[in-house]
Amino acid sequence: MTQANSTALRDTSWQQLVNVAYWRLFVNAALTVCDMAAFVLASVIVLMARNEAALYSARFHFHINLAVYVVVCALIWALCMHSVGVYHRHVMGDGYQLNLLLFKGAVLAGIMVCAVDFILNSYVSLLSTALIMVCALLITMAERFVIRRLVLFGREKGAYSYATVVVGSCEGIEHALRFLSQKQQLNYRTVAVCPIGLNAQTGHIEAASAPEGFMQEIRRIGGKEIPVLAYGGDLAERAVAMGAQTVMVTDVLQRFSDNFNTFALSLESMNLEIALVTSAADASGHETNVRVIHGATVMTICLPQYSPAVMLQKRVFDVVVSLLALVGTAIITVPVAIAIKVTDGGPIFYTQTRVGRRGKPFKMIKFRSMVVNADKMKAELAAETGQKGRFIFKMKDDPRVTKVGKFIRKFSIDEFPQFLNVLKGDMSVVGPRPPLPEEVAQYNQTYATRMLVKPGITGPWQVSGRSNLSKEESESLDVSYVQSWSVLGDIVLLFRTVGAVITHKGAY
Repeated sequence: MTQANSTALRDTSWQQLVNVAYWRLFVNAALTVCDMAAFVLASVIVLMARNEAALYSARFHFHINLAVYVVVCALIWALCMHSVGVYHRHVMGDGYQLNLLLFKGAVLAGIMVCAVDFILNSYVSLLSTALIMVCALLITMAERFVIRRLVLFGREKGAYSYATVVVGSCEGIEHALRFLSQKQQLNYRTVAVCPIGLNAQTGHIEAASAPEGFMQEIRRIGGKEIPVLAYGGDLAERAVAMGAQTVMVTDVLQRFSDNFNTFALSLESMNLEIALVTSAADASGHETNVRVIHGATVMTICLPQYSPAVMLQKRVFDVVVSLLALVGTAIITVPVAIAIKVTDGGPIFYTQTRVGRRGKPFKMIKFRSMVVNADKMKAELAAETGQKGRFIFKMKDDPRVTKVGKFIRKFSIDEFPQFLNVLKGDMSVVGPRPPLPEEVAQYNQTYATRMLVKPGITGPWQVSGRSNLSKEESESLDVSYVQSWSVLGDIVLLFRTVGAVITHKGAY
């Protein structure tokens, strides 16, 4: 590389870093102002509506200016949101994950505002404070939805994203590029690729030669010419010279190995972020504890949600939700049961053997939405539609579905009797889809981990596209749930279920 080219690369890199710093500062400043404005609006609405706008500190004996009080509380709101991570660069473009953080921030802000009211003895009622938090949360979620759409629109044009070098095998690089091209909420913009391979004799990572057609394939996937960087000791320097902020590792480099540790150190010493494309069952989300014992480093990992206390919380949550659901939906389920019986005289309920937690079979109950001999027709239809051997068999305009069945499936009413399965303990309200025995027999080692939790009436598959998802996407969602579920996360999935039912996305 000539001196002139080196200088030009450094100038370009510096300009790109300045641009990134500028839009990150701009976006975070805009988000902070909008979040505070949402809180101010909610506070004014609630305090005015409840006639509590005239504030007075009984402890310090002075009238509190409403504007000052609201602005101070809005600052507390923004600080609480910052403390839970809603302004992190990898969160600003997310959807429901962001809403969960917003909820946590609202709870924390509510506690802090109550503390301020207690110190001032301002006589703002607890109900008013709660209403302010709820209204502020709803307005903030709506405001963030609009901003998220603008951010995603900008990312389609290459803005609001981080220049990324993708490192891995040629197959891994192609897979990562396809994934990134389909997931606009991810803020990675590929600026170069670096094919690598493992030398079986030395055990070291080396540059890999790209097979014929590799460049044409990545050009087709990325929609543009993507440079190839040769792997070497100066990879970090060359990545920085291109203006990269992130290096994404797809495969080959195994975590906790000397190869990866030295690779990561060389990158992080240049202030480069490392992004890892890992298995859905990766241990990164586990609670970790590192100890040094007589010179040996031991790291222990565990998933805290599988402790007896948390499992009891989930069971209580399941029972309470199921009882409320069965009572609350009786006005719908009773007429549906009558309609099913009147239509063809067949049974109201359909029971089928499914596999529960750790391989325990059970009889799953549903409202019958198909003709009586539907199971016999399944194999033939699966072969006709090219779904033979697929874990999830779905088809549009399924001839087995009755007229009543089409209606109850559209609004997921056929699932309501499964709350009885939840009360019995065979299922959970939220969890992976309950599989058939023949499906379980085909599971690979990774996908079989979904059997470590109870199947659910709703879950990540049902709220993320349902039948429109590919096999790989639906499997990844189920496995990810096993290691990341929480009671609060289950509540979020329930709210997402309402949205999925209303929009009928992927329901057929």
